[in-house]
Parts: sequence; C-alpha cells; structure tokens
Amino acid sequence: MELDDITGAIVDAAVQVHRELGPGLFESLYETLLECELQRRGLQTERQRLIGFCYDGRHVEDAFRADLLVMGCVIIEVKSLERLAPVHTKQLLAYLRLTNLRVGLVLNFGAETMREGVKRVVNNYTASGRSLLRVNQER
Repeated sequence: MELDDITGAIVDAAVQVHRELGPGLFESLYETLLECELQRRGLQTERQRLIGFCYDGRHVEDAFRADLLVMGCVIIEVKSLERLAPVHTKQLLAYLRLTNLRVGLVLNFGAETMREGVKRVVNNYTASGRSLLRVNQER
C-alpha cells in the first residue's frame, strides 16, 4: 500500500467510528475502537507505542508515545475536543521529525463531523498525484 492509500483508509475508518459513536467520548475509547477498525481492514497497528530518538549522540528511550502507529509509517494523534489548537499539529509535526516519518494525522473525534476533525500533517512529503484524500487541502 502507498502512503496515500494508508492515510485514506485511516480516514475512512475514523469516519466509520465517528458515525457510529458521534462526538463526546473519551480519547482512549476512540483510540481503541479506531485500532480495532483499522485491524479489521487489514492494517497493522501499534497502540501507545513508545518512541525513542537520538539527540547529541545520546539515545532517549521513551521520548513520547504515539497514540497509534499504522503500518510503521503513519502516526495518529487522537483527540476528543471541541476544536483543535495549533499546538496539536505542532506536536505531531515534532513527532514526525523525531521519527523521520513523513505523514501523520490528528483525528479529532470531538468535532461535529469527522471531516472537520481531520488534520493531515506532513514532514517533507509530497502526495502522489492520484490521491483521493481531499481533507484540509487548499484548492
């Protein structure tokens, strides 16, 4: 699967979970159910994955936890808030830079619709020309 296909499948799964449950539940519940939905769709997931990195020649073992790591290449940050703050995308971008990964998603299940709750964050990545994912893209 290409990266755009993976992120598209993640967004589809998040929409499914949000349609079933709506907004207003705990982040941990959305995280668990999203993981189940992704696994049901055949995507490999790791929940609450500890991530380490090197700084100045020193390895920091437990630098942060990724809510979900999908297919070893997409970090998902799960939120359940009325609205996202700029710090949420900055946090995910920092995670992407530290791991040298290219794409992450902030999924806010607290939004009225999942379309409003998806924020794609990229780290030195240009999407393929055939991507059908249109969330948060300028036209």
